[in-house]
Amino acid sequence: MIACLSIPVFSLRAALRGRPDLRERPVALAPDPGGRPHVGTCTAAAEAEGIRAGMRLSEALALCPDLVVVEQDPAAVEEAWERVLRRLEDAGLAVEPEWEARVGAGTRRFTALAAASVAPPHRILVVDDDESALFLEPLPLDLLTLTPDRRRDLSELGIRRLGELAGLPGAAVADRLGADGAEAWRIVSGADGGRVSGRTPPGEIVEELEFPEAIGNELTLGRALSALVDRLLARPERGGRAPRRVAISARLVGGGSWRRSLTFREPTADPKTLQIALEPKLAELTAPVVALRLELGELADSVGTQAELVRPRGNRLRERLRDGLRQVRVGAGLDAVCTVVEVAPWSRIPESRAILVPRDD
Repeated sequence: MIACLSIPVFSLRAALRGRPDLRERPVALAPDPGGRPHVGTCTAAAEAEGIRAGMRLSEALALCPDLVVVEQDPAAVEEAWERVLRRLEDAGLAVEPEWEARVGAGTRRFTALAAASVAPPHRILVVDDDESALFLEPLPLDLLTLTPDRRRDLSELGIRRLGELAGLPGAAVADRLGADGAEAWRIVSGADGGRVSGRTPPGEIVEELEFPEAIGNELTLGRALSALVDRLLARPERGGRAPRRVAISARLVGGGSWRRSLTFREPTADPKTLQIALEPKLAELTAPVVALRLELGELADSVGTQAELVRPRGNRLRERLRDGLRQVRVGAGLDAVCTVVEVAPWSRIPESRAILVPRDD
């Protein structure tokens, strides 16, 4: 059985975690720094006033002068989400995290996601295997991650429900809509498999510096970063292993936060390399900093590396390949590594003869 936990407007909930007085008021997330002046997710009270995510800030304030706009807090979102994942893992569950509390359960990942999407708030909806097709049939195509062009193509064909897409021949879908259409058909028809690729829980290796007053000078921030790098590398929990991923975050003056993560091609514990890689990120800060935080992500399995005189073969080569695939997934996501599966070898269109499927190993 696979369960899906869906938490609506999670980023807004995390930003309001320390401000319970705003939970019943019309509140929306502020626009992205440097981006378009559009509000983010909003509370139910804001939606009742006509506010919607993606609306221009000026239009939202005209509709609701009492609207409270809160700064985005990506560090708090990451921290809160990590606590959710750890609580699930402490209960003995393998977790495959996806960003965007309702719970759905089914024998397939997509069925669990669909169940979580339509489940009543604070309730769990369980879909049995023999009821899966009937349950998915009337649901809209919005549950699929389709491009606007593919949605338009399906709409022109009169296909607006999952059941209508699942009822089509897979080869015809691949021939007409290409690889992403064929992948959507595989998901709704049950050919996507049901295995969960559980993550490896990261270790808690974090260092933070709080400043007596807000700091906006890059030189001072660079020295603080250097001190954090030295502290982290000296932590005994690291056990001599090199980090494959690091994340730097800051609490900004006036509220809100800033966060950036970086994945290395090869794990490294060299302080100069870490400093050189992370210091340019400080130029992206949008406001003076009151606290700087650095954390180590996934650590390498071994303490060091040994150069080889002979090219690896057999099991050793497969182990090296698996390690490389794991590294790519850490940096680019679970769907970054795919394999080619032939679906319509008779098609005249080369792009329709095969599709890309996320690799399991």
